[in-house]
Amino acid sequence: MTMQQRIVARLTEALEPQTLDIVDESDRHAGHAGVRSGPGHAQTVGGTHYRVKIVSSKFAGRNRVERHRMVYDLLPAEFADGLHALALVAKAPGEP
Repeated sequence: MTMQQRIVARLTEALEPQTLDIVDESDRHAGHAGVRSGPGHAQTVGGTHYRVKIVSSKFAGRNRVERHRMVYDLLPAEFADGLHALALVAKAPGEP
C-alpha cells in the first residue's frame, strides 16, 4: 500500500469525511530534508509531502489547532515511515 493510500485509509476510517482530497507534492520539495537521499542511492521523491483537504462532521465545534491535531494523531506510523509534511485544510460541513 502506498503512503497516499495509507493516509486515505486512516483518515476515512476515523473521520468519515464528506470530502477528502489528497495530492502528493513531494516532487516540489526535491533537496528538502524530508526527501530521502544519501550516498550510494538515488534521491527518492514521492510519499513525503502531501496537500490534504478534508471535510468532516467530526471537526464541528473544534478550532483549527484541534482539527490538525486530530489528523496528525491518526498518522504516527506514516510519519515514522517517511511522511514529512502535510499542508492541511480541515473543515466541518458548510464552512467556506
